[in-house]
Amino acid sequence: MARTKPATKTASKPVPSKARLAKVFGAVNVGSFRISAMIMGETETGDLVVLGSGHRASNGVKRGYVTDMKAATYAIRDAIERAEKNAGTNVQSVWIACAGAGLKSTTTTVEIDIGGRRIEEEDIEHLLLEARDRIHPDGRSVLHAIPAHYTLDGAHGVANPRGLHAERLGVDIHVMLADGAPVRNLMEAVQSAHLDVEAVVAAPLASGYACLTEEERDLGVALVEIGSDVTSVSVFAAGMLLGLRSIPLGSGDITDAVASAFGIRRFQAERLKCVSGSAIASPSDHREMIPVHGPSDTEAGSGGNARGADDKNRIARAELISVITQSQAQLMGEIGKALKELGFAGVRGGQVVLTGGGAELAGLAEFAQSALAMPVRIGRAPTLTGLPEAHATPGFSGLAGLCLYAAIDPIDIRAVGTRYSENYDFGGSVNLFAGLSRLWRALKENF
Repeated sequence: MARTKPATKTASKPVPSKARLAKVFGAVNVGSFRISAMIMGETETGDLVVLGSGHRASNGVKRGYVTDMKAATYAIRDAIERAEKNAGTNVQSVWIACAGAGLKSTTTTVEIDIGGRRIEEEDIEHLLLEARDRIHPDGRSVLHAIPAHYTLDGAHGVANPRGLHAERLGVDIHVMLADGAPVRNLMEAVQSAHLDVEAVVAAPLASGYACLTEEERDLGVALVEIGSDVTSVSVFAAGMLLGLRSIPLGSGDITDAVASAFGIRRFQAERLKCVSGSAIASPSDHREMIPVHGPSDTEAGSGGNARGADDKNRIARAELISVITQSQAQLMGEIGKALKELGFAGVRGGQVVLTGGGAELAGLAEFAQSALAMPVRIGRAPTLTGLPEAHATPGFSGLAGLCLYAAIDPIDIRAVGTRYSENYDFGGSVNLFAGLSRLWRALKENF
């Protein structure tokens, strides 16, 4: 039997200190630069409150793939323990985001005859069962198979067809596919950290819940998440993620370009980029000299003076910005190509939302707007009660979106119908639903 849930769910108002929690859930975002974790609670009145969050430097992950199981497991365990300490509570299972694994988004449209009569619950169940049989993953694993919206006699935008009359009832299903092995590696790293995997969620989908309004997802918008090693470009329309591309470039490549240009260490280049860097040049940049060494650097640990630095180991800010803008131009060129491939260009283009840690660079929205010739804004998570200011940034939007997705817990069509089997497989070995209490969580899988 299908269920309906609200399209968005946020905690914009204060939650009373004595409010009782009806549910507590955790989320882990495994990135190449940092691994972050969040524990969120839902009160009996439906409000959401962040109980605790934490993060640490990533280990064992490269360009969205687990490359060292032991190192990744330790980093995940450390991040969740920090969140648990801040929350004052423990979690046994978590939702995790997947940014690599060759993600692919498709849509499937299915219709059945109704004959002009009133639509009942059984008709919707029959429709979703028909849609389930139409999914052909071609050996890949299915992360999501979610009804986006229904149609009545071809008319789109029907949120709840129950009780209405129609000749034909249809549904558009959003299906997200992934390569099985990378997803299994990600799940194993989390499970080795003594956590059950509640669900694997495509990172662009989670970020969309955090950064995009329901109206934007309906009218059409491009979401560009700039990570350390990977930039994800996804296009939303009609309430669905219609297509995505992954670019093997990110903010870490800009850091490497700075380190290479000045012959300095990565951590120094990262600090220079974040503290003094910008995507927009100004006339005063040539006169401003910025120190390469930080207060805690030592000569032995930093490798000496930077290339082209003065006797105080300072470089002109203009030189730093020149390296950054050259690298950003390359990245924006690749983003532009991806948007064109996705059909989001020219008259079909529109709002572009930048998020991810790489979107925190000063002046990036203005630079991207000029490079892409489209309106651009920076995407952040909505205000959540209890969310620390340090985590209310684009770099943590994916983590917040993962929690929002978990709170909504959209129905997956693989959980529909009394004839559903726990061994039903769309590709790869899948074992869904550890127990009856999790019947509606069709993303509980062992790939």
